[in-house]
Amino acid sequence: MTAPVRRAGVFAALCTLSLAVPLFGPRPGAAVAGVVLLGAYVITDGPLFDLLAYPGDYNDSRLYGLITFVLAGVALGLMATAASMPIAVFIGTILLVGYGNLGEQLVRLRTDDAVARVATFCLAATGAAVVGQTVTHSVTANAAASALPVIVFLAASGALLAALLRDVLLRSDDPIVVLSVGLLLWLLAELEPAIGTGEIAVALAVTVAFGYASYALETASIAGMLTGVLLGLLTVVLGGYGWFAVLISFFAIGGLSTKFRYDRKEALGVAEDNNGARGSGNVLGNAAVALAAVLGYAASDAGFLPREPELFLFAFAGSIATAMSDTLSSEIGSVFETPRLITTLEPVDPGTDGGVTWQGELAGIVGAGVVAGITYGLFPEIGPLGAVVIVAAGIVGMTVDSLLGATLEGSLLGNQSVNFLATLSGALACALLVLSFAMLG
Repeated sequence: MTAPVRRAGVFAALCTLSLAVPLFGPRPGAAVAGVVLLGAYVITDGPLFDLLAYPGDYNDSRLYGLITFVLAGVALGLMATAASMPIAVFIGTILLVGYGNLGEQLVRLRTDDAVARVATFCLAATGAAVVGQTVTHSVTANAAASALPVIVFLAASGALLAALLRDVLLRSDDPIVVLSVGLLLWLLAELEPAIGTGEIAVALAVTVAFGYASYALETASIAGMLTGVLLGLLTVVLGGYGWFAVLISFFAIGGLSTKFRYDRKEALGVAEDNNGARGSGNVLGNAAVALAAVLGYAASDAGFLPREPELFLFAFAGSIATAMSDTLSSEIGSVFETPRLITTLEPVDPGTDGGVTWQGELAGIVGAGVVAGITYGLFPEIGPLGAVVIVAAGIVGMTVDSLLGATLEGSLLGNQSVNFLATLSGALACALLVLSFAMLG
């Protein structure tokens, strides 16, 4: 057994001690955390230090990895005992990270396949979180059986976020993972999603299948795949399959458009890196606003926000229409050699930020029309006027993207920031147009 596996095993065992909080109360739980912190502080060398130390811990002979991990757990524990975070979320988060790490390290002994490692982490993390939450519900006299679908949803969501963060961060950054996962699950638990056992099983199967297909087709990296699966799962559970269909239309069509005349794009120097596979930054840049709209819809539907839930549906559609328009205009328009800068209409080299072609603009309008058509077909409340508004919002967002590219990209903004601001403008344009028409009507 290698040192990383032994260290992961010890960390998982320490995570199990978090069950002292629901079993015996917060004071014994705090005492356990205090003992672990004291031990981490006084152990500065020897076999136990070697067992628990990350490589960077040897610089100062201090178990900083363990100390910060415990402090992150203590912070979540305080939220669970002094604020409204459910104790089950706290326990599930701690066990999720600890046993997910252990599962990943064990599978590393057998294979170097990245997908296998990520899948094992997610499965082990989900299983541990489900067990931890179920035990907590049972101890605190809550109806664990009736809460099982929500427990699985929270566990799977946390596992996907943890796997994503671990893919883009260092292994010693687990405290960041703990806090991020805990806060997300707290938010999702407050929304109280209504979902059945069969529904969560189907949602997981569908989103994982689409995510793996995007990776197998080389339209997404592992981080991009994890981001897409997490976004898809949240969209299905908090919005519904109609919302998911709109979201997946962008991922599918946008991903395939990246492959459009890829050799030609490489020759022109405008091709996406990594053979066109989208990473987490690209996925979030294009879909973060859509996710916020889904969360806003769920919060409004639950009575936390005063606005009508349908307004967030239009914001969601406007952001996706923008993402589709921008992606198709860039991927199709970039193969033509006569782009013009949108601010001056002067000819520029292919791939120049803010450069547009009439072919790309036409493709972008068609992309917005595709999103509007899908939304119109799936949601009766959209209506013909709503579909026109969605197309207009997509065009507005696509134009904002080009304007930002010509003026601020490279000097003040990166590509993902431009994508985010463009989709935000599309969402706001769509929502404002809907509100304007409602006031006039």
